[in-house]
Amino acid sequence: MHFNVAGAAVRVHPVWLLITLTVFAVLIKLGCWQLSRASEKATQLQQLASWQAEGPLDWLQLRQHPLQDMDLVQFADEGRWLSPMVWLQDNKIVQGRIGYDVIIPVQFNRFDLPVLVNLGWVEAAQNRTELPEITIPAQLSVRGVLRTSFGSFRLGQNLEPGTDWPMRIQQIELESLNPYLPEPALPAVIYQMEGSPFLSHYQPVVMLPEKHRGYALQWFLLAVAVLGVALAASLRKEETNE
Repeated sequence: MHFNVAGAAVRVHPVWLLITLTVFAVLIKLGCWQLSRASEKATQLQQLASWQAEGPLDWLQLRQHPLQDMDLVQFADEGRWLSPMVWLQDNKIVQGRIGYDVIIPVQFNRFDLPVLVNLGWVEAAQNRTELPEITIPAQLSVRGVLRTSFGSFRLGQNLEPGTDWPMRIQQIELESLNPYLPEPALPAVIYQMEGSPFLSHYQPVVMLPEKHRGYALQWFLLAVAVLGVALAASLRKEETNE
């Protein structure tokens, strides 16, 4: 297959052309995905700043709005821990140490459904068979961020076999946790940000938009480099054949 580039004849093998264009397309797609993520993060930061400016809301105020519009809202209210239920979300690394996030169901005074609250982080024992001792007050003052988008990819089953509390889990998945509750939980999680007996480490937005844009630029530059290398190799090969 022959092309003319700036007056120079370039001969490219069809297979190598296909490989080059495929790699180029993948790199461009990755760059566009990073730009999309940057846009999402910018929207989240704007939403977070807007909710922070309004101050924390309680359940009476929250119930005036659709739940899907309440992501990242600042929340503050009083509730009761549904003892003895405690889930320990596994493989949480904080300050280089391995531990768990402590998840409990809370019944708020002016809301019918139980709500899952992430109280923060506790360090794991060196022996994995030993679970940390968890002490939680019966009544809680919950101050944090409400998220309607949570959970992530996991491998294997979510709940480890056993009937004793606390139970170890991989992810917060309501389908596997609801059977233990008196009623299905609200499809949201509150991350305690202050006043927790455990270490609060949750960050609503982990990676800033600028970093995503930087990654996007890297992918685009790699795409250009792939084309440049392929073109240079073809020109060199053509000159050698002559």
